[in-house]
Amino acid sequence: MISASRELQSAIYDILTNDSVVLNVLGGPRIYDFVPRKVQYPYVAFGDISVRDWSTGDGDGEEHSITFHIWSRAAGRIEIYDIASALRSALHDRNFAMRGHRLVNFRHDYSETRRESDSEHFHGVVRFRAVTEPLS
Repeated sequence: MISASRELQSAIYDILTNDSVVLNVLGGPRIYDFVPRKVQYPYVAFGDISVRDWSTGDGDGEEHSITFHIWSRAAGRIEIYDIASALRSALHDRNFAMRGHRLVNFRHDYSETRRESDSEHFHGVVRFRAVTEPLS
């Protein structure tokens, strides 16, 4: 069976790299699973992705927690807020197809911003929750 997490990450990447608002606030398709050495700011990186059993008496299911990290060198948090908002707009309550699985729901769960200790970077964390079921 195809991994639901793999299909979920692939679908999310496709959505974000084709969303005009996301591309505009980032200045291009700067969404990474592996961040390049000489990355241009701002950018978004996939963070932790965790999976829990969400099966019911009627069938199998999984609950996914997908975390994104937003990195900015702008003077202040505004850029982080704008990027987090673009991610939420592109993904929250979105229904999208996944090979071998059905997306039950996809919801924004949590956002935060912080100034990093080096005082040169602002860091945003945005988390989403998804529930998937395998197709029969």
